[in-house]
Amino acid sequence: MHEKRRPGPGPGVPPKRARGGPWEEEEALRPSQFEEELALMEEIEAERRLQEQEEEELQPDLEQAADRQFSLEAVDSRWLRPTPRPLDPNTEPLIFQQLEIDHYVGPVRPLPGVPSPPHSSVPVLRAFGVTDEGVSVCCHIHGFAPYFYTPAPPGFGPEHLDDFQRELNGAISRDQRAGKELKGPAVLAVELCSRESMFGYHGHGPSPFLRITLALPRLVAPARRLLEQGVRVAGLGTPSFAPYEANVDFEIRFMVDADIVGCNWLELPAGTYVLRTEGKATHCQLEADVLWSKVVSHPPEGEWQRIAPLRVLSFDIECAGRKGIFPEPERDPVIQICSLGLRWGESEPFLRLALTLRPCAPILGAKVQSYEREEELLQAWSTFICTMDPDVITGYNIQNFDLPYLISRAQHLKVDTFPFLGRVAGLRSTIRDSSFQSKQTGRRDSKVVSMVGRVPMDMLQVLLREYKLRSYTLNAVSFHFLGEQKEDVQHSIITDLQNGNDQTRRRLAVYCLKDAFLPLRLLERLMVLVNAMEMARVTGVPLGYLLTRGQQVKVVSQLLRQAMREGLLMPVVKTEGGEDYTGATVIEPLKGYYDVPIATLDFSSLYPSIMMAHNLCYTTLLRPGAAQKLGLTGDQFIKTPTGDEFVKTSVRKGLLPQILENLLSARKRAKAELAKETDPLRRQVLDGRQLALKVSANSVYGFTGAQVGKLPCLEISQSVTGFGRQMIEKTKQLVESKYTLENGYSATAKVVYGDTDSVMCRFGVSSVAEAMALGREAADWVSSHFPHPIRLEFEKVYFPYLLISKKRYAGLLFSSRPDTHDRMDCKGLEAVRRDNCPLVANLVTASLRRLLIDRDPQGAVAHAQDVISDLLCNRIDISQLVITKELTRAAADYAGKQAHVELAERMRKRDPGSAPSLGDRVPYVIISAAKGVAAYMKSEDPLFVLEHSLPIDTQYYLEQQLAKPLLRIFEPILGEGRAEAVLLRGDHTRCKTVLTSKVGGLLAFTKRQSCCIGCRTVLSHQGAVCKFCKPRESELYQKEVSHLNALEERFSRLWTQCQRCQGSLHEDVICTSRDCPIFYMRKKVRKDLEDQEQLLRRFGPPGPEVW
Repeated sequence: MHEKRRPGPGPGVPPKRARGGPWEEEEALRPSQFEEELALMEEIEAERRLQEQEEEELQPDLEQAADRQFSLEAVDSRWLRPTPRPLDPNTEPLIFQQLEIDHYVGPVRPLPGVPSPPHSSVPVLRAFGVTDEGVSVCCHIHGFAPYFYTPAPPGFGPEHLDDFQRELNGAISRDQRAGKELKGPAVLAVELCSRESMFGYHGHGPSPFLRITLALPRLVAPARRLLEQGVRVAGLGTPSFAPYEANVDFEIRFMVDADIVGCNWLELPAGTYVLRTEGKATHCQLEADVLWSKVVSHPPEGEWQRIAPLRVLSFDIECAGRKGIFPEPERDPVIQICSLGLRWGESEPFLRLALTLRPCAPILGAKVQSYEREEELLQAWSTFICTMDPDVITGYNIQNFDLPYLISRAQHLKVDTFPFLGRVAGLRSTIRDSSFQSKQTGRRDSKVVSMVGRVPMDMLQVLLREYKLRSYTLNAVSFHFLGEQKEDVQHSIITDLQNGNDQTRRRLAVYCLKDAFLPLRLLERLMVLVNAMEMARVTGVPLGYLLTRGQQVKVVSQLLRQAMREGLLMPVVKTEGGEDYTGATVIEPLKGYYDVPIATLDFSSLYPSIMMAHNLCYTTLLRPGAAQKLGLTGDQFIKTPTGDEFVKTSVRKGLLPQILENLLSARKRAKAELAKETDPLRRQVLDGRQLALKVSANSVYGFTGAQVGKLPCLEISQSVTGFGRQMIEKTKQLVESKYTLENGYSATAKVVYGDTDSVMCRFGVSSVAEAMALGREAADWVSSHFPHPIRLEFEKVYFPYLLISKKRYAGLLFSSRPDTHDRMDCKGLEAVRRDNCPLVANLVTASLRRLLIDRDPQGAVAHAQDVISDLLCNRIDISQLVITKELTRAAADYAGKQAHVELAERMRKRDPGSAPSLGDRVPYVIISAAKGVAAYMKSEDPLFVLEHSLPIDTQYYLEQQLAKPLLRIFEPILGEGRAEAVLLRGDHTRCKTVLTSKVGGLLAFTKRQSCCIGCRTVLSHQGAVCKFCKPRESELYQKEVSHLNALEERFSRLWTQCQRCQGSLHEDVICTSRDCPIFYMRKKVRKDLEDQEQLLRRFGPPGPEVW
C-alpha cells in the first residue's frame, strides 16, 4: 500500500498559469489523490478476490447477513467473517487468541463432571477472541470464585473455621452495603494455609493465613471492611483482620491463577468444553462453556507470538451544525457515517463504506448507500457493526464525540434498536464520564462508551498519552507522523455542502472517508495495536486496561504472578500522600560553548540494574533494628546510601529483582530474534515486544515511589536514587583520576556535566574518533568498579557542544560514524519545547544550526536581529505567534490567572459548543492593550484577531518569548552583558509598526478621518489625495493598483496551494485547519485585499486618462 501511494504535494508554491488553459482543464477533471487511492484499493481488492476464488477458499454465507437483519442488497460478501467449519467438541480443540476478558453474574450452566454450586447465579469469566481462520469466539469460563487472604489470629485453628465462616456470612448478610439480598451463602469457603507477607523480611518463613472464598466479586469490598472492623471468633474475642490481595480486580485474579496474559492464545482441549448451539448470549460465531481449570494458556513465545486476523474498523461521522454553534445531538442531525475495515496483516482496507443522508454521487473504490430518513441511516450503521463484527474500533476522538453523539442522537430520535454496538446480545452501549489524572498529563475528563467484546482504540486518546505534540488535531498529527494533510471543514460549512446537490454531498463523503482513513494509517504507522498487544502480553493485563487504567495495574499483575510462585501475599495498603524523597543527582554543569568533542557515557537501564545489583525489594527490606534481632551478620545485608537496610541474595532473592531479570533477559532474546527475522509482520511484533519489555522494566521503580499507589515503599525508591547519585559521583571521580597527563594521556579529562544516568566527558582530544575510542575504554573501566549487572556504556559524542544549564544543552550528535553527524540534538531548549510560539522554536533552531552546523556565530546573530526587526515591524505571520497550552483543570482550580484558561472562559461565553474543554490544547495570541493590563487579559483566539484586525503585542513576544531563549544560547558565546546589548538593543529594534484596532476601546466613540494617500494629511473630504498631491494622483493610483495586484497574486498562490492540498482545482477552498500556516496567511491576505480594494475606491471610477 505504502509503495503504491502517490506522494503528497510538496511545500513549494505551484507556478501561476494562465486561466482557462489546457493544464487547468486537465487538473479540474483529475480526481483527488485520496480518491485515486480509493480506486487503487478497489483494484487490489478485486485482484485478491479473484485469487481467493481460484484457490477455492471458504466463502461467507450471505444467509448469515439476513439473520442479522441487514438487507442483502447492502451486504458485500467481503464484509462478513468466514463461515466457521464444523467443530466436534469431543474430538477437536478450540484454539483462539483472546482480546478481552471480563466477567458477569449469570445462571449456572451444567458442565460435564462439575457439581452444581449452591447459588443460582455465579460469576462467569468471558473471553472474546478470534481463531486463526478469523472466526469470532466467546468463551464462558466457569467455576472460578473471588477470594482474598487475611492472617489467622493467634490461637486460630481448624476447629474455628466453621464458626468463623458462619459469623462472617451473617455479618455480610446483615450489612446493607453488600447489595441485593443473597440467595445462598456469601462465603463459600474459609481455609487455613501457610503464606508469607511480601512486605519486609521477617526471617520466620510462612505463617498461618485464612483464604476466604466468596460467592460474588461485589462481596469482596464489604467482607474486607467488616473484617477490618472485627469479626467474633469463638474463644478468641473479636479481633481485627488485615486484608491481603483484597484490592485485586477479579479479572486480574483469574488471569494470574490461570497463568493467562493479555492477548495470548487459549486452547480448550477436546472433551472439556461445550459448544452453544442454542441460547447464545453473544453475536460471536462460536460460543463455548468450559471449566476454568481446563483452559490451556499458551505463553506468547515462538509460534504463539502470532496475531490472529483481527478486524479493525475505523469510522467518522459528519453532523449538520448551525451557524456559529457546535453540533448538539438534541438538535443537529447526523448526515454521514463513513467506515473503513482492515484485516490485520493485510495492506489495504477490505471495506470502504459511506452511509449518507439524501442521495450522493458514486465514489470509485467505496460503496455509497443513501437514506432519506436519519433514523434509517443510524439503524443501518448499527446493523452494519453487527454484520461486519469488528474486534477493534478506532477513529479520532470517537470516545468523546462520535460514539456519544450517535447514541445520544439515536435516543433523541427514539431509534431504540441502535445502541447495541457490543457483542453481547441485548446489552446496550452506555456512556459514562471518566477522569484520568497523573503528574505527567494532569487531569483529563473524557467519556467512555461501553462496547463489550470489542476493543475501542481512540487514536486521539493514544496520542495524548504517548506523545507530546504542539497540537493534537487530526490534521496536525497526520502531517507530523504521515507527512499528509487534509481538508479541515468547519462544522457550519458542512451544512451548506449537505444542502447542496449530489456532488457536494459526494465531496463531503470523500472528506469523511479521509477522516476515517487517517486514524487507520496512524494505527499502522505507529504500530499502536501491535505495541499495545505486546504490552498486554508482557504485563499480563487485558488489552482494554492499557487504554483506561494507569501504570500501577501492570506492575501489580507481574508482582502477583511472581509472588504466587513463592507463596507470598501482597498486603492492602491504605495510601496517603507521604513524604517526598531526594531525586537523582545532577552534576553542576560547566556552562559554555565547547569546540572540542564531548563524549557521553550512559548507564544501561540504571534504576532496574540498581535494584537487581543490590537486591532491593519489598521482600528483602529490613525494618529498623531487624538485622540485630534476626542475628544477621554484616555480609548478609546491605545499608543503602539513605540508611535503609536490605538482605542480600544469599539470604533471600527479592521478587522485584527476579521480575526485572525476567523482563530484561526476555528483551535481550526479543532483540536477538528481531535481528534475524525477515518477515515484516513478525518484525513488528518483536519490535513491539522489546519496547514493551523495556517500558515495563523502567516502570517498576516508579511503582515503588508512587505514594498514592497500590504498594508504595519509600525505602526502595529513595535507596535507588541514593545509589544513582553515588554512582554518578563515583563515575566522575574515576574518569577524572584515570585520564590525566600523569597517566600518559594527551590531556586531563573533565566531566563537564552529569544528569541522572549519564555523564558528559571532555577528554581533551580534537577528533570525534579519538573521543569515541576513549569513551568506550572509559565505559568498560568504570563498569568494572560496579556490581553486576550495572554497566556504563558509551552512547555518543557531541561536537560541537553548547551547554547552557542543567537539563538544557545542544550539540551535533555522532553515535556510530566519526565522520558524519547523525542529527542536531537539543534537550530542554525551546527548539523542542511546545509551550512557546512556533517563532521561538524556529528562531532557536535556525540559530543553533548556524552555530553548530555552519559554525557561523555572526550569521546566527544577524539572523536573530532580522527576525526581531520583522517582529517589531509586524512582518511575522500570525501562525508563528500562536501559543498553545493544555487546559488541565477548571479555572477555579488554578492558583493564579492563566492566559489560556481566561480565553477558554471567554470563548465559552461566545459559543459553548465549540469552546475548549478539559484536556484540550488552547491556541491563543497576545494582543496589545492599555499599559498595565495583565498578560492573561490580553490572550485572544487567533482567528478572532484576524477577523477584527486586533494589533499584536510585539513587545510581549520580544520580552517574554524570545529574549530568554536567545540569551541562553548566545551568552556562552558573546558573554552575558554583550549578548543582551547586541540582540535586544540596537538599530534593529528602533523601527516599529503599530496597528490600530478596529473594535473596542475609545475607537467605539470616535469617527476616523480620511488621510491623503500621498502625504498623510488629514482630508476634509472622502477623496484619495490632497490638493498638493493632486498632480501625482495618477502615479499614486498606479502604485496602489500594483500593490493590489501583488496581493491578488499572493492570494491566488495560497488559494491554489490549498486547492492542490484538497485535491481539486475546480472547487472552492473550505478548509479551516488552524494547524496549517497557509490558513492564517490566506485569511490575512483576504483581509488585506478587502482593505486595499476599499482604499482604491477612494480614487473614484478610473477616468480615460488612466487607461
